[in-house]
Amino acid sequence: MSKVKIFHNPRCGKSRNSLKLLQEKMPGEQIEIIKYLETPPSKTELKAVVQMLGISADQLIRKNENVWKENFKGKSYGEDELIDIMVDNPILIERPIVIKERKAVIGRPPENILEIL
Repeated sequence: MSKVKIFHNPRCGKSRNSLKLLQEKMPGEQIEIIKYLETPPSKTELKAVVQMLGISADQLIRKNENVWKENFKGKSYGEDELIDIMVDNPILIERPIVIKERKAVIGRPPENILEIL
């Protein structure tokens, strides 16, 4: 069985519930927990995640965060610029993201992760 990664924020209820669901559905399997606020993904990694999700970078941004509202709201950005913004401000990355092989899903709601297991 392939290893699963989760971009996790322990302070987020959806992220905690997604991790719990992963642990229940994959007992004994290794789950790589990436606390992305402490260890942000690189630009290359984040581009790959966006591609695996099949969305635009704009769709991965949490636009209700103060960092977005105070610094970026109302301006126009290209894909690479949005990726750079998320790399520099990881709090803006939607969470949790679960990755298995070359597939990814956002765990909102947590049951979404069942699609790739």
